[in-house]
Amino acid sequence: MTPVHPEARIGHVHLKVADLDRAIAFYSGVLGFELQQKFGTRAAFLSAGGYHHHLGLNTWESLGGRPAPKGHTGLYHTAFLYPDRAQLADALRRVIRAGIPIEGAADHGVSEAIYISDPDGNGVELYCDRAPEGWPRDADGNLAMVNDPIDLNELLSHAPAEG
Repeated sequence: MTPVHPEARIGHVHLKVADLDRAIAFYSGVLGFELQQKFGTRAAFLSAGGYHHHLGLNTWESLGGRPAPKGHTGLYHTAFLYPDRAQLADALRRVIRAGIPIEGAADHGVSEAIYISDPDGNGVELYCDRAPEGWPRDADGNLAMVNDPIDLNELLSHAPAEG
């Protein structure tokens, strides 16, 4: 089997939500993604840096719906990659200020990650990568990711000054 081209990426995620305005308030108001376009009261598209959309939100099949029950298949989480530790720390600060519970945080050796849920119960990972040359490897050179704790207070100390 031929591997996919190395520059292939996940371009966007599109989520079914129960309440569009509530979802926009979370993804834009808390996480800071910019609203690019809203289609009436049923769909919206948000992004970072003016891209057409990294995140689609809609209520086409889910208006007023309930989160999927635990133990069922579906999306585990959407992961948002931040460019560096300072920006991950800024995201952590936003989450704490909004009173959103942190469900987990881990140093995976290749990245540092914070885990939360959006208002519809969808898992959200906020993370930043480490440089590949620093990734943990076993004696044979294979990737050896870990699941170590993160000191969130230490991470917060790297947040950029607010201006």
